[in-house]
Amino acid sequence: MGDEPAQGPDDRNDFDQRLAAARSRAGLDKSAKGAAQQDKGPNPFSVATRLGAEMVASLVVSVAIGYGLDRLFHSAPWFMIGFVPIGAAAGLRNVFRAMGPGDKD
Repeated sequence: MGDEPAQGPDDRNDFDQRLAAARSRAGLDKSAKGAAQQDKGPNPFSVATRLGAEMVASLVVSVAIGYGLDRLFHSAPWFMIGFVPIGAAAGLRNVFRAMGPGDKD
């Protein structure tokens, strides 16, 4: 322990400069350039995929419920005809909710 050289403020500044240079080379720099890239928002393709999946999922569930009730009660297309608009409305509601402001409760 007595063999270690004492570190002064110059050594610490040198280390901070080398650390900042290494972080910027590695892409870990939290500068204005990095902040501008983060403020861009979500990828439009991922948003469109999520919204499409919301619509398709609600329609698939409503068609499955309508088909199951039609099979159970032997009432051919009537429950499916009734549940498809319900599923479409639920899908649109989910899409509008996903696109709207996030702090709405």
